[in-house]
Amino acid sequence: MMTTQELTEGLQGRILTGTDELLRYSSDASRAIPQGLPLAVLAARTTQEVAAGVRWAARNSVPVSVRGAGTGLAGGAVAYPGGLVISLAEMDAILSIDPGNRLIEVQAGVVTADIDAAAAEYGLMYAPDPASYRQSTIGGNIATNAGGLRCVKYGVTTDSVAALEVVLADGEIIRTGSKTRKNVVGYDLTSLFVGSEGTLGIVTGATLRLKPRPAGTAVTFRATFPSAASAGRAVTAIMNSSIVPDVLELMDRASVEIVEKYHPTGLSTDGAAILVGQFISPASEADATVASRLCKEAGASDVDQAEGDVLLEARRVSGKALDARGLRASCDVAVPIARLADMFEALEKISADENVAIPTFAHAGDGNLHPSVVIEDESAEAYAEAERILDLITDQALQLGGTISGEHGVGSLKFASVSKQLDPATRAAHQRIKNAFDPHGILTPGRGV
Repeated sequence: MMTTQELTEGLQGRILTGTDELLRYSSDASRAIPQGLPLAVLAARTTQEVAAGVRWAARNSVPVSVRGAGTGLAGGAVAYPGGLVISLAEMDAILSIDPGNRLIEVQAGVVTADIDAAAAEYGLMYAPDPASYRQSTIGGNIATNAGGLRCVKYGVTTDSVAALEVVLADGEIIRTGSKTRKNVVGYDLTSLFVGSEGTLGIVTGATLRLKPRPAGTAVTFRATFPSAASAGRAVTAIMNSSIVPDVLELMDRASVEIVEKYHPTGLSTDGAAILVGQFISPASEADATVASRLCKEAGASDVDQAEGDVLLEARRVSGKALDARGLRASCDVAVPIARLADMFEALEKISADENVAIPTFAHAGDGNLHPSVVIEDESAEAYAEAERILDLITDQALQLGGTISGEHGVGSLKFASVSKQLDPATRAAHQRIKNAFDPHGILTPGRGV
């Protein structure tokens, strides 16, 4: 029987094997259930320690899962029975800030909000802001190419990554990218690792691009629509206009009702959908007025406008409200922006046909939806039925030219659906890349691709 003695000797004090510790590091925030306990957890503090752990796993053919804060929603960080969990949470140092070049160098375990706070001291910001940005780590954001409310204007994680430090499956340490704006030397390995979900290598550090913090007054508008489809049409009109919102979010009636029960904000539950947008610039008031007009032209029954974040409050607490409601299974599909109205109509039909509530909120400006299937108990049968309905939702997104995941990643929960989106030849190309970087298949096997 294999033991962890060799691993422990090489990494004194960093290896956890107690049952309580193994349990704590075995799961993430998703509904994926670990099939057994890992053999050990490596609580790494340096890239060299990560490399040593990977070399041990490679010698012993031990599957490796990688964990940051455990906020992932796709089951990508769940431990393997008898596997090694490599935790990067203690690699939490901000190594340097270069305001002149708008760059910041960090370890993978730094919390995303802390990066933004450090940048703010120089009048800069780290733009990507996933809903979990106060808890999630940058390594996990890079692994899943996370998005957020601000990505409609500033792009997703990959748009802010300049360079990476990565531990490969044999323990070799490589560095990709550069600090320059232009760089065409070699393949674009940086983009390859971003979003690879730990299947090609373990990101231990990153050089990130910063943006100037937006100047001007924050002005928010909130529009109520008689149907989610009409709200979708307003989104298409706004995104095809000359104005560029910093935030553009949509909530359907079911999610609004849940939010108002959990955290009353004064939202009307009379309409079928609420669209909320924000502009931060010297022209923010004029831009919000244009957006409000486009909403009315698309059929909005009521439009409010105010300075600051007050009108955004309901959207920011929607995830917590749904969690407080409990007993739900969710996914994150995305469709082309012009098909957003069609997707909401499809969700309404699936909800009616299956006689189940599907509260949905969306990063409307980039077509990314987060539907949840409400279930009434925690039985295996109830979750299986929810998964069946989520498959219907995923299939509909694909029919509209969309994707099975916009920002959460494939992980283990959507692994069975990858073949629906990637044809055999394309998936085989992915597998060749996987085999080249991880020939023995020890890094996050059976997930991602």
